[in-house]
Amino acid sequence: MLTVVNPFTESVEVELPLLAAGEVEGVVRKGRDAFEAWRREPVAARVALCHKFMAAFEKSGEQISRDITRQMGKPLGQSRNEVAGTLDRARYMASIAEQALADEYLPEKPGFTRYIRHEPLGVILDVAAWNYPLLIAVNVVVPAVLAGNALIIKHSSKTPLCGQAFVDAFSAAGAPEGLVQHVVAGHAVTEAIIQHPDIAHVSFTGSVAGGHEVARSAAGRFIDVGLELGGKDPAYVCADADFEYAVDNCVDGVFYNAGQSCCGVERIYVERSIYSAFVDAFADLARAYVLGDPTADGTTLGPMASKRAPTFLAGQVEDALCRGGRLVVDPASFKRPASGWFSAPAVVADAPQDSSLMQEESFGPVVGILPVSNDEEAVRLMNDSPYGLTASIWTTDLDRAVRVGERIETGTFYMNRCDFLDPALPWCGVKDTGCGATLSHYGLHHLTRLKSMHLRTELPK
Repeated sequence: MLTVVNPFTESVEVELPLLAAGEVEGVVRKGRDAFEAWRREPVAARVALCHKFMAAFEKSGEQISRDITRQMGKPLGQSRNEVAGTLDRARYMASIAEQALADEYLPEKPGFTRYIRHEPLGVILDVAAWNYPLLIAVNVVVPAVLAGNALIIKHSSKTPLCGQAFVDAFSAAGAPEGLVQHVVAGHAVTEAIIQHPDIAHVSFTGSVAGGHEVARSAAGRFIDVGLELGGKDPAYVCADADFEYAVDNCVDGVFYNAGQSCCGVERIYVERSIYSAFVDAFADLARAYVLGDPTADGTTLGPMASKRAPTFLAGQVEDALCRGGRLVVDPASFKRPASGWFSAPAVVADAPQDSSLMQEESFGPVVGILPVSNDEEAVRLMNDSPYGLTASIWTTDLDRAVRVGERIETGTFYMNRCDFLDPALPWCGVKDTGCGATLSHYGLHHLTRLKSMHLRTELPK
């Protein structure tokens, strides 16, 4: 039995039965049967189903939002934003599907017709994470269906109701039985699903350790695995930046969703001439966060989704202080609710580059800030990480941003923006952040296989 505990009330919210090993075959077979019919549907029909799914999902949006909050503690307003963002991404992916999946005809060659097809893979397993339980899942779920695949969602043990929300909306939309399924499963049964011969692709969002487990489970099967793993995303604030705008957005990039964002800002480098002013302004905004009941209107920082997270984050801050950092926002200064797994904002100035706070993924409302003398130093420090998801520069100089961005080792580079996904661009990472891509037409192609059609239409005489 899976037990989900509300991270604010610390009470049990839901209990769900776990999939048994003996049930794996039936689940995968149902998906395979649905795929064999669905793959023959024209892309236009797949798009139509996804639009019906969106309508059903939107209709249930308020309940889905509340389910997010009670499962992982996100403030309700942010949960509602996530529902809206999920629909935006789904609409965009549906809008490009017919063009992205169309046959690609090569230039005319006498006596031949040549084109490339994008064929669906089969049954896809999506192992989705809890921190953005809708946005992370939709990156795979809707593109998979649009591309002609069937899908099994194995959502995080913290947010299983979010996986079921996708199934319910597709069912209400009239999807064929088995096209989109959700399973509640432990590690051993999930591994059995990955190793099933009818699973054609695995998408996983989670820790680096979890990514290694998924890759090992899929090893030897010659199937593609999409992995979005850890991140330690840097921001570089230049002296010519719009100061107030940079401060406001970096604060939001650090603390939104209690810092539990895949592409949240986790370390900040500031050009030395504005460093002191930036630290002071950043600290002032950080101190304004209100910890509390995530369903209450005034709450701006909810509890952590994990009971262990506050202890880990406190250890990172202590390590940075022991190495010479300065605590400019003290988590002990915040008023805390009587219950809940809270970690208050912590800001460490002069955070040493070799500290855990600047090297290891935090995934919480803590950040280290460090001065730099020039672009060269900023690039070196930004790239000094085992991860490579996103990075941002804050400047009014486009040429400078491009010069820096071309040297940064990440899947996405922002100018005057952070912690945001544009569905028209591929979402991907480098180094220990993982492999593969979601969103954009590349995300659709990632869930298909190429097939070359080489047709001789005139026989030689």
